[in-house]
Amino acid sequence: MGTAIGLDVRDDSVPAAALEQAFDYLRGVDLRFSTYKPDSEVSRLIRGEITEADCSPDLNEVLALCEQVRGTTEGYFDIRAHRPDGRPDPTGLVKGWSLENAGRILEAAGAHNYCINGGGDIVSRGEAAPGKAWRVGIRHPLIADRLATVLAVRNAGVATSGAYERGDHVRDPFTGRAAAGVLSITIVGPNLTLADAYATAAFAMGPTGLAWVANVPDYEGCSVTADRDGSDARLNWTPGFDGCFADR
Repeated sequence: MGTAIGLDVRDDSVPAAALEQAFDYLRGVDLRFSTYKPDSEVSRLIRGEITEADCSPDLNEVLALCEQVRGTTEGYFDIRAHRPDGRPDPTGLVKGWSLENAGRILEAAGAHNYCINGGGDIVSRGEAAPGKAWRVGIRHPLIADRLATVLAVRNAGVATSGAYERGDHVRDPFTGRAAAGVLSITIVGPNLTLADAYATAAFAMGPTGLAWVANVPDYEGCSVTADRDGSDARLNWTPGFDGCFADR
């Protein structure tokens, strides 16, 4: 789906075949869900060649999750927005969902301590080493080779939404305009599927996004903002996010 994925498993008992099985699963997701592939199931759905009634169980599960998140986010995560034909494009949720499923494949093979990185979206379980959390760097949205902060997480999903890599691809579904007011938003919570979608929705909300996240049970967030000229980047976070920072 246009990104690189890395698996880091710290349990010596997990066979290499389990990692390959997880990668095979993710390749299959790419074939069915990628909008970059014209013959994928999602591309055919978007073009109207198949209906939702014709979709596979996996795609129907994703569509149902998208509808659930649309309600939770007060309409800011809307997979039908900006499409005059009203056809759904669920790819904003698929990556987090598929990475979590890949993690379950590793767990079935005995993995307890692992980290999956899919283009900066993270599934972490257990620890990187005994007594040491997984350290996750959040990229500075204005300076590509600098980090805005570093997180220390265990058993958490981490997702970031911003415009610094793919341009203005996130839009306010109510106005149709590109998201504005923040440079990036990162969400941490127990479920990457939801964290990924919540990050997109909160970024679309703009300056009010972080306040919305603060009221979502079990999820916390931080945002990077800047002056109008892009200078003086600042880090802001929800009250419960402080415990996620490393070295604080």
